[in-house]
Amino acid sequence: MSDTLTDEQLLRYSRQILMPEMDVAGQLCLANARVLVVGAGGLGCPVVLYLAAAGVGELTVADPDIVELTNLQRQIAFTMADIDRFKAEVLAERAMATNPDCRVVPKVAHLEGQALDTAVAGSDLVLDASDNFTTRFAVNAACVKHRVPLVSGAAIRAEGQVAVFDARQMDSPCYRCLYAVDDDEALNCSQAGVLGPLVGMIGTTQAMEAIKILAGVGQSLTGQLLLLDALTLQWRSLKLPRDPECPVCGPRHQG
Repeated sequence: MSDTLTDEQLLRYSRQILMPEMDVAGQLCLANARVLVVGAGGLGCPVVLYLAAAGVGELTVADPDIVELTNLQRQIAFTMADIDRFKAEVLAERAMATNPDCRVVPKVAHLEGQALDTAVAGSDLVLDASDNFTTRFAVNAACVKHRVPLVSGAAIRAEGQVAVFDARQMDSPCYRCLYAVDDDEALNCSQAGVLGPLVGMIGTTQAMEAIKILAGVGQSLTGQLLLLDALTLQWRSLKLPRDPECPVCGPRHQG
């Protein structure tokens, strides 16, 4: 762990360090953080690029997919030249080109089972930028098990949502409190469509929440569900209580 910033880092991050809430102490928290990002698509692209630019020390990016032509409408880290390349590897290259201070580790795999458990246990924070309920439920369960904060995002058509689940807090709900039943029949972007800027708005909001949690500034969205209707550009915030009967985080199910 580093306890100082170089002169170059002080200059690079000066616009953040100038904020009294952040200062050098907050920047050092980012520099020493290890973050797992599950998904390198429409949400994962802005998440990884902004966290790398902000000075997060280590990012692990997990995604098994390759870049396709249909991705380019919204997945802003990729170009025509990247088609048929692995998303995780391309995104890692882009992020480290933006900020060599940030170590970005691509994992060309669908994280599950022991691999997911190990990845979450070794992280200070997880961002779920995936596009299916099976992955979201698995990531949530691992985060609850290891008491790792989870920043969850989703976007489809013209609607998006962001929530923070922090198992370190006794009253925090988890993702399973919000969605109690597995539903892999839910639509995804390839079936229902999505507006390109929407995923950017949700992804950057996830990145903002991650920075706040890691640096210990502001107030996180823990206990709230933030909803966006992009067609009217209206944001709504709903209270999200913990479900005492939740099969993941309910007291009777905790070891």
